[in-house]
Amino acid sequence: MFGRRVWGASGVPQRSPGRAVPLRAEGRGLMASTPGNQKATHSENSQGKKSQHAEEAIFYMNCRAAYLTVFKSSLENIKSKEQLSLVLQQAGRNPSQKTINKYWTSQTTSLNFDDFCAILKKEKPATKNELLEAFGKIDRDKAGYILHDELCKILTTRGDKMTWEEVTSITNQADFNCSGKLDYNKFCELYLTTSEQCCKAARDRLETDPRLRQQHFGNQTENCSERISLPVSKPSPRVSRKTDHKLPKADSKAPSRPSSAQSSKASTSVTVGASSSSNTKLIIEPDTMKEWQHAQCRGCFYLEEDGEIISHKYRLHLPQKSALCVTIRPFHIPQAERKSCHWLSVDTALFILKENETQENLQLVSFTELQNKEVFGWRGELGAGVYWLLPFTTGCRLRKVKTQISGEAKLVWRDEDGELALTKEFRAALLEIFETIDLDGNGLLSLEEYNFFELRTSGEKCDQEAWAVCKENFEMKKNELTRQGFLDLNLMEANDQDGDPWDLWVTLLSLGYNKALEMTEACPFVIDVCAERCKPRIKAISLEAGGSQLSRAVCRSVLNKGEAKVLDGSENIFIYTYRSGSRITSVIENKSENKVIIHVNNEQSKNCLNNRGLMVFAVEVAPKSMMVSQHVMALNEQEEWIYSCVHSLVC
Repeated sequence: MFGRRVWGASGVPQRSPGRAVPLRAEGRGLMASTPGNQKATHSENSQGKKSQHAEEAIFYMNCRAAYLTVFKSSLENIKSKEQLSLVLQQAGRNPSQKTINKYWTSQTTSLNFDDFCAILKKEKPATKNELLEAFGKIDRDKAGYILHDELCKILTTRGDKMTWEEVTSITNQADFNCSGKLDYNKFCELYLTTSEQCCKAARDRLETDPRLRQQHFGNQTENCSERISLPVSKPSPRVSRKTDHKLPKADSKAPSRPSSAQSSKASTSVTVGASSSSNTKLIIEPDTMKEWQHAQCRGCFYLEEDGEIISHKYRLHLPQKSALCVTIRPFHIPQAERKSCHWLSVDTALFILKENETQENLQLVSFTELQNKEVFGWRGELGAGVYWLLPFTTGCRLRKVKTQISGEAKLVWRDEDGELALTKEFRAALLEIFETIDLDGNGLLSLEEYNFFELRTSGEKCDQEAWAVCKENFEMKKNELTRQGFLDLNLMEANDQDGDPWDLWVTLLSLGYNKALEMTEACPFVIDVCAERCKPRIKAISLEAGGSQLSRAVCRSVLNKGEAKVLDGSENIFIYTYRSGSRITSVIENKSENKVIIHVNNEQSKNCLNNRGLMVFAVEVAPKSMMVSQHVMALNEQEEWIYSCVHSLVC
């Protein structure tokens, strides 16, 4: 939190710092440090998006290649620490025991292919500079050599301790040893070359072995696979018992599958024209709605380190029955109009749920399926009562990407008198943040609004007493913090740290900014509610992940609106596909008594981007349950895109 010094809160949560790793030898990893994930930017042009897509495809190909070096199928799970260490080494990592213990805890019984991919995203391979830096800490004279005696002492007494025999096997190799010394420059070169050769061999094996090529699918499942009990009824008129009903059958060039899947599949193909987001118009007639009463609230999607998306949640109160129009759209921050705003391309949606006796028993009313450019909306009539508004984004565009940042932006500077001041760039970012966290848009921060910001950035809250102290030190109006007061509060934070920007960066990163002060891992949005016969009241009540309520709402919306198909030969497995504006969502329903694994192949799709980052993968669906298979959008909205997907039963 920027102003935590005002009320004497303790410390700052440690977010994303690099962590030191003990020096280890080959076979256990001669590593330096593992840097934290760098914040990244979304490319605005189609070439950048295609490049990003290609990078992701290469990453997952390398993951599969390494995984299938150890396992027969990527549907097999990692069942021991030893297997985890081995498969990570095949991917060019040499994990310490501390790293292994971080991912394999006392509660871990197995890890699947997707867990493995997630680990590889966090545990980057060591670079030559990192390796040389680690050796440099031992070679204090910077001679380029380390005496064998000194090396043996370190490797047998520190970190993951090695035996004398293991150390001797290293020092006896002539490629990088001479006269009782280890040439660590040569060692690093050989280590990196060998590592890359191993990865390349795994990729080549994957490409040339037909048996392995048919195993090109991951075992990725939703974080929250909700069971949704549905009443038994006669088949819906939307349900087709054939795979080619209404929509053309996908091309049959998909890779072969295990024999159990040969006779059980359903294919879906949809061709969407360029800029189709404006085909379904959300018509709001000014003449008919100018007398309607209006309520507005801002909010934000934030991307977590593990890829999970959190956002504000809202409660809507209607004092009486009324016609209603509800919209959600990315927020055009006035201060950022001249900048490239990456979040404006992020898709948004809003699910409307009716509150009953308990919050656990919310009933889906509808969702914003109409679209006009970046605005998604719903029009209808609601009775008096309390409703929940749950914001949603697919994760197709709000996602972690890897882009090089040329340099770290400067946050503070000292004037001629040695006084600290905020840089122009940092002030601009702070004003963007202010607009985002000013939920009611009145140009001031209330204690409640400030505490959402506080919880996001530091995990703490400011009480009334602390707010009074803040009022004594910073500009306020009507007991709410002004923009100038917010800027001054940040300047005080910088002064408390004597100009060290670390605490400021912790906060900026938690709010979705990268080191170039670009908001790339957050998406601010605006919700508007217009009611014909009453004054609607909307209030933000929490900032958290969507959870089971949102997962259930997404599944139910696709179930209610989507086209359903039955897998041939599997009358209890249904695939629902629904197109809402510029996105397509598919849901798998398993009505059987047993869990099933469904293979999903998108290789015939063109100009598409999905939330999983995989063209081919598999999902496990629990018995008597339903889950999202994938969300799909156009990679380049200015070009035609084709969604062509084949779902097959693996087991």
